[in-house]
Amino acid sequence: MSKKNDTQSGAYNPEAEGAEMAFSGKMSYGDYLGLERILSSQAPLSDAPDELLFIIQHQTSELWMKLMLHELEGARTAISEDHMPEAMKLLARVSRIMEQLNSAWDVLRTMTPSDYTQFRDSLGLSSGFQSLQYRLIEYALGNRNTAMIRPHEHVPESLDLLKEELAKPSIYQVVLEFARRQGLDVPEAVTATPADRPHTEVPEIMALWQKVYQDPGKHWALYEVGEKLVDLEDYFRRWRFNHVTTVERVIGFKRGTGGTGGVTYLKRMLEVELFPELWHVRTEL
Repeated sequence: MSKKNDTQSGAYNPEAEGAEMAFSGKMSYGDYLGLERILSSQAPLSDAPDELLFIIQHQTSELWMKLMLHELEGARTAISEDHMPEAMKLLARVSRIMEQLNSAWDVLRTMTPSDYTQFRDSLGLSSGFQSLQYRLIEYALGNRNTAMIRPHEHVPESLDLLKEELAKPSIYQVVLEFARRQGLDVPEAVTATPADRPHTEVPEIMALWQKVYQDPGKHWALYEVGEKLVDLEDYFRRWRFNHVTTVERVIGFKRGTGGTGGVTYLKRMLEVELFPELWHVRTEL
C-alpha cells in the first residue's frame, strides 16, 4: 500500500517513513532498558489486589533513590573541585527527584486500611527504614546516625557501602570546605574528618552564612549553593511529612512491620535538620 493510500485509509505505517520494524538480532527499546528483567521483578506474596501497587511504589522509589545517589556523588565531587555551575545543576536535579518521590505518595494513598490489611502479614519484618539507599542518602546529606547501620550488618556488601560513605565528607562538609577556600572562617574541627554523627548547629558556621546572606553578590557561589541545599531539604522534609501522613492514614498508630513505633518513629524524623544553620540564619537577617 502506498504512503498516499495509507493516509487516505487512516492507517499510519511508520515503516513507510523509514522506521525500523524488525528487531531480530538488533537492540530494541525493551533490550536497552532491560524491561523483561524489571517487569518480572514484582512477586506479590498474597492474592490481595493492592499488593502490586505497594511493591511498585517502593521499587520505583528505590530507582529514583539510585539516581539521587548518583547525582549527589556528582555534586559532591563538583563542589570539591570548585565546579560550582555543574554542582548547581546536579543539586537542582536532586530536588526534582525528591519532587517525584513526593508525588508517588499520592498514588499509595489511594490504598485504604482494608486494602493494606489483606497483605500486611506477607511483609514479615520488612520495612522501609531498612532501605540501604535511603540510609546512604541520609549519610551523604549529613544525618549520620551510625546506629542505623545495624539493620544492614547481615549483608557484607551493604555494610561495605555504608562504611565507604562514612569515610567520605558529607556534602555539607564539602560545601564548608569550599567556603574556606573562598576565604571565610570555618572551624577546622567541622571539616577535618568525615562526620560520624548528625550535624548540629555551630555558632561559627551561623556567622559564616550570615556574611553570605547579608551580601549575596560578594559571595554568590556560596549563596547559590546554600539556597540549593535549602531547596533540597525542603523537598526532603515534605517527603518525610508525606510518609508520616500516609502511614497514619493506612495503619493509624500501629507498630511498623520492622518493629519501629510506626507513626511515632516517623514523627521524630520530622524534627531532624540536615543543614540547621541555613534554616536558622533567616531569623538573624
